[in-house]
Parts: sequence; structure tokens; C-alpha cells
Amino acid sequence: MPPSSGRSRGARSGRRFRRRGPKLTTVDETSAGGLVIDQATDRVALIGRLDRRGRLLWSLPKGHIEPGETPEQTAVREIAEETGIDGEVVRPLGTIDYWFIADGAKRIHKTVHHFLLVAHTYELSDEDVEVTEVAWVAIDELETRLAYADERRLVRKARQLLSEHPLSPGPVERDEVGRG
Repeated sequence: MPPSSGRSRGARSGRRFRRRGPKLTTVDETSAGGLVIDQATDRVALIGRLDRRGRLLWSLPKGHIEPGETPEQTAVREIAEETGIDGEVVRPLGTIDYWFIADGAKRIHKTVHHFLLVAHTYELSDEDVEVTEVAWVAIDELETRLAYADERRLVRKARQLLSEHPLSPGPVERDEVGRG
């Protein structure tokens, strides 16, 4: 009888076998949102949400694109819903895409279109049930406040764009409530 190679029958050289669970359904989702800035103070509105561990994670406001909406319309609507701020899209900032597992059964591929917006109202509201906190944050503090690296990269891009092409102040009626 020839000497044994030490492998069981059926084992393939160089491969590892993993036990796999049920196959996950892949779902594509598209959202829009962005960086809404108060030009007078160089502050940006952020939203805070609690993660599964109860930690508050700060991010840019965003949400699902509804049927018939453009990404720009969604960004304006979602920012208003999540922060209470009415804004106007100035320019696109870029797109982020990422993957995550939801409900243990779906593998989500999320694409988020981000825009730079100018705030026309300034009073914050955290009435959206998905949002735990809302805050105006100095643009210089966003690198340390934002939870996600992709969003920090978008902020760097926005700061670069603003340094090269400052927003021209227009006749904007300001409600002074909520500023501070």
C-alpha cells in the first residue's frame, strides 16, 4: 500500500473549505444627500445616529431617492427631513458606494450621490425618527467628527472646491433662530 499523503479523500490541494450559510439576496439601493453649509459661519449640518452598540455616529444627511425624483431633489428633501434646513444645491461633490448586510438576509450595494448645498434656513430639527441628534459643526472640525472615511474625503474635496471657487453670498433672508 502506498504511503498516505495525509489528506483525506476529496480534499483539494491549496483550497480551504468553509461552511456556508444560506445565500444572501443582493439588493441595489440609491440615495442622495450632502454637505449643507451656512456661508456666514462656515458651519455644516450633521446628523447623529446610534449604531447597534449605542454609539453616536455623525454623518452627512442622506436618504433614498423616491420614484420620479432626481438625486438633487432627493438631497434637498432629505436634508430638510433630517435636519430641518432648507438648502439649495450648488454643485455635485461625488458618489460613494459601499456594501453592507441588512437583517442578516440581504447584501446591500448602496450608492450615495452627494452634493454641496447652501443653507437658506438655519434652525435645526431632529424630528426625523431615524436621527438622534442634529448639529451645526465648524467645517474645520469635520475631519474628527465624521464617522466614515468616505465622507471625510468628500469634505476635503468640498473644502478644496470652496477655496478655489468661493460661494458668492447672495441676498438670503436669514432666520436667526437656532444659530449660535
